[in-house]
Amino acid sequence: MTAPLPWLGPHDPFPPPAQSWGDETPAPGLLATGGTLDVPHLLQAYAQGIFPWFGEGQPPLWWSPDPRMVLHVPEFRLHHSLRRVLRRFSTTPGCEVRIDSNFSAVIDACAHTPRAGQPGTWIVPAMVEAYEALHAAGHAHSVETWVNGRLVGGLYCVALGRAVFGESMFTHATDASKIALAALVCLCRREGVELIDCQQNTRHLASLGAREVSRTQFLQHVERAAAQPACRWTFEPLYWNALLSTPHAA
Repeated sequence: MTAPLPWLGPHDPFPPPAQSWGDETPAPGLLATGGTLDVPHLLQAYAQGIFPWFGEGQPPLWWSPDPRMVLHVPEFRLHHSLRRVLRRFSTTPGCEVRIDSNFSAVIDACAHTPRAGQPGTWIVPAMVEAYEALHAAGHAHSVETWVNGRLVGGLYCVALGRAVFGESMFTHATDASKIALAALVCLCRREGVELIDCQQNTRHLASLGAREVSRTQFLQHVERAAAQPACRWTFEPLYWNALLSTPHAA
């Protein structure tokens, strides 16, 4: 039988992540429902490897999957085609990466850009409001791909110290979201970030080098990385050099 799902009151602590539903349940990784979707609770959640994910009309649902999909920064797979894209982008006037210049536009685009095989979005208005507040508090960041003054792709993430949690990305131009992810990898390499949380296993993320680790391993990383000084969330064009000088991937 599936264990009852805890309902959190406004001030209740999260259950231990190990109490998440297992593979034999209808929703593996689901931990709790209810609670408050505000900055203090989001910070508590991420510090324990927990994140919210729910649809329109649902109460907040809190997740801690096991295993966890992560991208170890040194293992980012720079394929020949993406390498060519990055070389061209990094040397073309009018093409630039910006950090946190328009977080609201990025999360709005992530919420409203259609995705193949997905009828709707989990980035509901309550989530947008909560992550904009988290951004204002300095814990959520956008990595943005700009071409000739136009935002054409990007992603947003959460950061606690040097623990970085990827959330969502969008693209309005070919490879624009991949450019943003590559830029995040460059920034993380520069700042000594070991891995980027990807939450769920997808073929696309696996093709870029992401792989699964146990929840125990992931939580150990989060505890260690979150205690480190915060990253400097800036991007300079020279950051591309270290990535583009890495050996070719297949």
